[in-house]
Amino acid sequence: MKELTIGYLLDLIIGDPQNPIHPIRLIGSLCKKLEKIFRKILKNSLKIAGLLTWIFSVLIVYLVSCYIVKISFSINHIVGIVISGIMIYFTISTKALKVEGLKVIKFLLKDDIEGARNQLSYIVGRDTKSLDKEGILRAVVETIAENMSDGVVAPIFYAGLLGAHFAFVYKAVNTMDSMFGYKNDKYKDFGFFPAKLDDVFNYIPARLTGYLIVLASFILRLDYKNSYKIYHRDKSNHSSPNSAHPEAAVAGALGLKLGGANYYFGKLVEKPTIGDEIKKINIDDVNKTNNILYLVSFLSYLIAMILTLIGRFLI
Repeated sequence: MKELTIGYLLDLIIGDPQNPIHPIRLIGSLCKKLEKIFRKILKNSLKIAGLLTWIFSVLIVYLVSCYIVKISFSINHIVGIVISGIMIYFTISTKALKVEGLKVIKFLLKDDIEGARNQLSYIVGRDTKSLDKEGILRAVVETIAENMSDGVVAPIFYAGLLGAHFAFVYKAVNTMDSMFGYKNDKYKDFGFFPAKLDDVFNYIPARLTGYLIVLASFILRLDYKNSYKIYHRDKSNHSSPNSAHPEAAVAGALGLKLGGANYYFGKLVEKPTIGDEIKKINIDDVNKTNNILYLVSFLSYLIAMILTLIGRFLI
């Protein structure tokens, strides 16, 4: 419980540290190296190569993180708690989501559309060169909403349920999906298993996030009834079985229409829309989304603490 509290508070206070030795970046480097190895060995069986990359990446991250936790506790109980807390901190992205979104908004406040497009390109996969102000705002809200699950609720959930080492395992799974889960020529086969296994790991957190957003909307006096309605109506309006859950709940709470067609790598990709356009999107909707983000983060922390208590009671 203390480890989770340390990790949660460090994320809120410090946010994501920008340095080349960030553990999640190291995990990404590991995955890339294993990708090269298995692509070379199994160049005619890319689905198997992707599966083996996933297995070895997860196994290495699990063993290394378990070893770190074990060694730190063997030194001293307090050292173990602190190190585990720092590990959990590296897996949570509440403040980072807010900060990265606000970096885009700063350009819009100066009417610098080109600057906003460029800044947005660092946090989204879609093409940003032709987006207008409303398109930029929708992309920011969608990014914060979608990442509430895999950037906040899921790592907190797994840390509370199984500990710091499993929070790292989750981040390895999620990192591989973000690296390999594309449906282009390079990754449609290699990324098949990493994408599907990420769906499995995010199944519960995505749905938990959806309901937490509805609850947060009620507490924040937003349209929680519409949040619940749109969540249940549009939660499957995405190629991923999980991504639309938080987006739908946020869209309903704010009275916005999200999703729809976007350009990726120069190609128009048609996607279902999420929510109803009750009103035009504006900058304040980003602030409201951030308020939802922080409250959902706190609610997921409380749930994780309860899971930790239940786990200790059962043990």
